Amino acid sequence: TLRDWILHGRFKPGERIEEIPISLAMGVSRTPVRSALATLANEGLIDHQPKRGYQVRAFELNDLLAAYEVRSVLEGLACRGAAQRGLTAQQENTVLACLAEGDRILSKGQLLPEDHEPYQKMNVTLHNTLIEAAANQWLHRFSEQAHNIPYASDRIVLWENHPLILRSHGDHHRIVEAIRERDATRAESLMREHVYYAGVILKSNFERLMQSQLTQPS
Repeated sequence: TLRDWILHGRFKPGERIEEIPISLAMGVSRTPVRSALATLANEGLIDHQPKRGYQVRAFELNDLLAAYEVRSVLEGLACRGAAQRGLTAQQENTVLACLAEGDRILSKGQLLPEDHEPYQKMNVTLHNTLIEAAANQWLHRFSEQAHNIPYASDRIVLWENHPLILRSHGDHHRIVEAIRERDATRAESLMREHVYYAGVILKSNFERLMQSQLTQPS
């Protein structure tokens, strides 16, 4: 929950995170909160300051773009593995359902606020399923770490430009098609370009996003 709050901007860059207020807000003891904070510090989302507790890390644009670069390589490799191994029946049904859900949402011709969360959920499910299909525990572990960086995660979808989202979802169709056809080289190339392009979009919106995160209410 704390990771999700940070990724979605509930805690602002540079803001201190204290055990007692969090434990009261969540209705839990300080012990699990302390453990969660230590985990997030190891992941690099927050910084531990001696005698001052924890502070939300502020990421620079170069940090985020580097994370996208790593994501593109890892997820491209996952798609190569998925294409080589082939999808199980369950995995194939899952990704096809994701494609259909994305098509349904985007067929409206506009991005409605109430569709943002369902699209994000679909996006996460599709990406996670393709990583899972590679059956490589190291890919899964390192991908998780790359996803735990604000704005570099597939848990965050910039929900403002319908043509851009439509293009991105078109990538999903092409990636899944390549995997189903067992074309490992094409599947890897398409996913690498898909994630890379998301980083390009972030770069063009970075200053506005950072300003929004600093000024939005908790």
